[in-house]
Parts: sequence; C-alpha cells; structure tokens
Amino acid sequence: MKKYYAIILIVLLSQTNWSQEKTTTDEYFEISKNLTIFSEVYKNINLTFVDETNPGELMKTGIDAMLRSLDPYTNYIPESNIEDYRMMQSGQYGGIGSLIQQREDYILITNPYQNFPAQKAGLKAGDKIIEIDGKSVKGKSASEVSDLLKGAKETDVKLTIERNNSSSPLEINVTREIIKMPTVPYFKMVSPELGYIKLTQFLGTSSAEVATAFKTLKDSNKLEGLILDLRGNPGGLLNEAVNIVNLFVPQGTLVVETKGRDRQNNLKYFARNKPMDTKIPLVILIDNGSASASEIVSGTLQDLDRAVVLGNQSFGKGLVQQTKNMEYNSIIKITVAKYYTPSGRCIQKLDYSDRNASGKGTNISDSLVHNFTTKGGRPVTDGRGILPDIEVKNPSYSPISGALMRENIVFDFTTEFYYSHSSISKATEFQLTEKQYAEFTSFANTKDFEYRTGSEQLLEKLKEIAENEQYYESSKEEYEALKEKLSPNKERDLARFQKEIQELIENEIVGRYYYQDGQMELELTKDKFVLEAQKTLTNKEAYNKILAPKK
Repeated sequence: MKKYYAIILIVLLSQTNWSQEKTTTDEYFEISKNLTIFSEVYKNINLTFVDETNPGELMKTGIDAMLRSLDPYTNYIPESNIEDYRMMQSGQYGGIGSLIQQREDYILITNPYQNFPAQKAGLKAGDKIIEIDGKSVKGKSASEVSDLLKGAKETDVKLTIERNNSSSPLEINVTREIIKMPTVPYFKMVSPELGYIKLTQFLGTSSAEVATAFKTLKDSNKLEGLILDLRGNPGGLLNEAVNIVNLFVPQGTLVVETKGRDRQNNLKYFARNKPMDTKIPLVILIDNGSASASEIVSGTLQDLDRAVVLGNQSFGKGLVQQTKNMEYNSIIKITVAKYYTPSGRCIQKLDYSDRNASGKGTNISDSLVHNFTTKGGRPVTDGRGILPDIEVKNPSYSPISGALMRENIVFDFTTEFYYSHSSISKATEFQLTEKQYAEFTSFANTKDFEYRTGSEQLLEKLKEIAENEQYYESSKEEYEALKEKLSPNKERDLARFQKEIQELIENEIVGRYYYQDGQMELELTKDKFVLEAQKTLTNKEAYNKILAPKK
C-alpha cells in the first residue's frame, strides 16, 4: 500500500513540474511571439511611413507608452539622460548653487544658497542673467540656462547680469563647485527641552546627517523630546530609511519587509546597529508629500509605538524599484515589490491596474483595505498611506495670496525693499510695519494680475443651474448683488487677508538677508504643525496615552 501511495505521489509531483514547465514555456513563447510582432511593426514603420521618422525617438515613445501602462515609477533612462539620472540619485552636481526662474525672455536668480558659489560671488535674488560667457541667453529656457551654469568643479563661468539698483549691466565671475545640498538642511532647539530636525530626502548620507544633528542637539542641551519633520519628503534609498529607524529602536528589530512576484525580492530589513536612543519621545511630521522612505520611517515607528505621527495622510507610495543596466549604457527602473511595515500593512494607496478615465490609478477599494494592529494593539489600516495619530490640516491660502506669489509680485516688491534697506532686525523678530504694508498694497495695485475665488466659481455654476430651471430671471437682482460681494476686489482683499499676505512677504524678505536658515527660523515660530508637536511632547500624559496599549 505504501508503495502504491509513493507511486501516486511521484505521478502528482511529475504532473506539477510538467505544469510549471509548460507555464514557463508558454510565457517564453508569448514573449518571443510579441517581440517578433513588435520588431516587424517597428521595422515597417521606419521603412515605409509617409514621412521621415526618427528611429530612436520612435522607440523611446513606444517604450515609454508601454511602461506608463504599468505604473509611474517604472521608467526607461536612455544613455542621453544617464548623467541627469545619476545626478538626481546622488543629489550632487557641478554648478553655482542657486535656484533660477524664467521671467519672459530671461532667467532670474531667485534663491542663491548660502555659502555656495553664487552667493559667495555676490549674486543676489532678482538678478537677471543677460549673458553667460559672453553669449546672450535671451529666449533660452530655464533648463537650457541651467545646463550652461553647470560644469566641472573649479571651472569659471562669467555672468552678465542686470540688477535692480544698477544703471548698467554687471559682470560676475563664479567658480563652480560640487553642489551637494544637505538632506538635513536645518536643525535646532525649538524650546529649552525640545529639538527639531528637518529631513528633505533619503540619500546616501541621510542617516549619518540625522545622527549628527541628533547627537549635536543631545550633547549641547537637556533634550527631552524630538520632532522629525518629513513633510514634503519624497523618499529615496530604502537602506537610509532603515538606518534612521535604527537610531531609535533596539538592534534586531524588524523595520520593513518587501514582497514581490520574484522570490528574490521577498526580503526583511532589520535594525542592524546599536541605537542612539530608544526612550526619547518622538513626534514625526508628515503630509501628503511624504512618500516612500518617509512612509517607512513614520509607519514603522508608528507600528512599534515608538513615535506619535502628526500631520495629515501621507502620499501612499508603497512600491519598490530596482534599476537594471542594459545595452548601450541605458537603464531601466522597474517596480519589483511592495513595502510592508512591521504590523504587516502595505502603504500603497493607488491601484494602477484599475485606472480612471484620465488614466490615473484609482484608490484601493474599501473592501480591500485590511485592519492591523501596532505592537501595543492600536488599530492601523493598509492601503491608505500613513494616517496620523494627530491630524493637523495644511494651511490654506486665499486666492489673492496665491496670485501675488504666482505673479511674482511679492518677489519683485521684496527685491525693491532689499535695495532700499541695508539691514533688518533678527529673522525671528522682523515684521513689516503698517507703513511698509501700505507701500506693498500700492505696489500691488499697480500690477496687472487676476485671480478667481471659489465662491465666484460656485456662483457661476449656480447661475447656470438656475437658468436651466428657469429661476434665474426672478432672482437676477439678488444674484447680481451676491456676485458683487463675492467677486475679487484687490483693494478689499489686500486688507482682508493682510495677515497671511504679510507673513509671505516677511518670509521672502528674511530670505534675502538671512537666506534659507533665516527663513526656517522664522517659519518655525508660526508653523502650526511644529507648535502642535511641541504641545504634544510637552504634555507627557497625553503623549503616553496616544501610544498606550489598547485593552
């Protein structure tokens, strides 16, 4: 009887192996067949299409369209774009270290970074670039001018600029350097006991930068709580996320897991190093711009009941990419797996296999969302990114504030202000006077700019509906009166929204005198996310209650 069962088992196993082999063979045949079809289509188009074709561009278009049908993160990088890709991955390049902006036919310097070549050579925000190395840049795009400004370190580039307070063009020589912006651009004590660290990306040095900042704050102060700001952080390297979590959790702790169709991508990542501090209270700040590695850090520390997450729902990118080198020095970046935090939840929010009419992925349906629990038993869910323990809504700005920034009216006023004021008070103490704000309103009223209010747009929709239902004529007088009250009025709105507009101007002005550090210092005094985080960390009972195990 045993021999009989053994024979049956052998037969079943052989059938299983044959089935697997057949499936693999069928897949290879399908791939081979479609490659042949694609090759024939491509060849015939290039040989016989009525107009001249560019084979390289045509192939790139076909590849891009194919990859777009998968997800936004699977990309083909041809040899011509490799340097840009590597620069983006490393976060460094040879250049002058300044943000630029297109303004009509020319490019303006908008934000020279402190202690980088542009600032050290004397370039100022508002400078208009007329020539680069003696050649006119009129009509060139921002990307074209950016390429001209980049170059090998220790090489010079000569800029001819127009400046607000100068009657004739100026020539400024700038010596290029390797530009590598720190991923921790700012850290400080926001109160005698509470520290703050801003992390903008997850690149190769990020965990070391966070560790250095944390050590500096801890060694020099009586540090009793830490705010780690991941707002607007799009992510980056997985290992750096693991290392940052490792700073605050015991060695050997599971940080994140990846799972894919290929078993080689089923991996577990543990905290491998000795932590810096496993007890200090933490608040992690997130918003809808916090993605990928940011969500691993915030989600894992939330799952482990190691930090309070504060802000609003994160982006929801739980997909892992790998790069593969290909022929002719090209690269393909492929989504190969999904991230899973220690509780077992996947943070991916969009389903790219189910797209809406505009071709965008749709939210994972409620029926596919699962409930999980943190280490202490607190409820968390998957399929929605990271949901904060304490929700704080993003600040909203009035339509006129948006227009004043978008149309560069705040920027241009600030440029005039800078050249008429040799200095201002400390960054945290600077405030526009009523007279100075009145000067701004006069300046703004001379500019041609438009904006629309949400109320105005809804009112127009109401009119359309009322006309269709034949109610409009009988209520026309009331409608026009309401329209008058809700329509944009620059003079009225400049007064009504003075507080928020004034804060935008003050931030821009502080940046001219104290650069990025000064702006951060000023913003932190008014940032409601940071203020709420301070309140949470100061109230130890409330902090512990949030993280307490659920009974």
